[in-house]
Amino acid sequence: MPISRRTLLHGAAIAAAGAGFRAIPPARAADEPLIVRTVPATGERLPAMGIGTSRRYEVAVTPEATAPLREAVERFVALGGKVIDTAPSYGTAEDVLGVILEGLRDKIFLATKVAATGRAAAEAEIERSFKRLRTNTIDLIAVHNLIDTESNLAILRGLKDKGRIRTVGVTVWRDDQFPELETVLKRETLDFLQVNYALDSRKAAERILPLAQERSVAVMVNVPFGRDRLFTAVKGKPVPDFAREFGCASWAQFFLKYVLANEAVTCPIPGMAKAAYVEDNLGAARGRLPDAAERRKMEAFIDAV
Repeated sequence: MPISRRTLLHGAAIAAAGAGFRAIPPARAADEPLIVRTVPATGERLPAMGIGTSRRYEVAVTPEATAPLREAVERFVALGGKVIDTAPSYGTAEDVLGVILEGLRDKIFLATKVAATGRAAAEAEIERSFKRLRTNTIDLIAVHNLIDTESNLAILRGLKDKGRIRTVGVTVWRDDQFPELETVLKRETLDFLQVNYALDSRKAAERILPLAQERSVAVMVNVPFGRDRLFTAVKGKPVPDFAREFGCASWAQFFLKYVLANEAVTCPIPGMAKAAYVEDNLGAARGRLPDAAERRKMEAFIDAV
């Protein structure tokens, strides 16, 4: 059974204390600036941690259901976060964000996707996203899962020329999509790529991330926790002592710092449905990142559990 984030945070704190692990004090960690990464196509500098809204933001559009999500987003903005990613296929997530972001829209780099086939359907889906998100401009729209890529990129570029969207890209979330993705990266001029990459799912680092760097494409990383596989794998285990050298105060930070240590990555976009998760995850984008030798130790550790 998958382990909940809350259970793991509580258990890790107890285990760490018992093992003598010294976490970075929250006040001190929060004083450090967020790591920022540059989007090559625009020169924009984005904080290197974003929010993904799949599953966790698919709630009823009511004050009661959206209250904890609003609190999480407000805390995210207060701590310097900026990137929020969503999609029409994420149930009510676009509608929820449209409500939550009233008064905050100018502080957010807002990303969504298009997954329709055929020009008419794609244009209709995109227009619904503008209405659901309650915005006149979207910072990034990406072709979701390489669906009708050439046609959808043509539509997106037309919207970019009109100033309705600022950047365009493509997304995948499975390793078996990498061959097609590699072809698209070589053929198309893109601003962004979204790809799956995690401590226990490292294939993207072999060809996709280097190619993105070569092609000057910014990279968002989805499922950086391996859809909770990593939390399940370390259940009951303390964060290893060597992680204190690069400021890890939790397992989430351990997993996210590994992803961020790859310089091709612009920002991971883990789900953050609670303010406590926002504070924890943003801690990974502060301070030093693991070097090559430390990343190999992280890989060896997770491969052995």
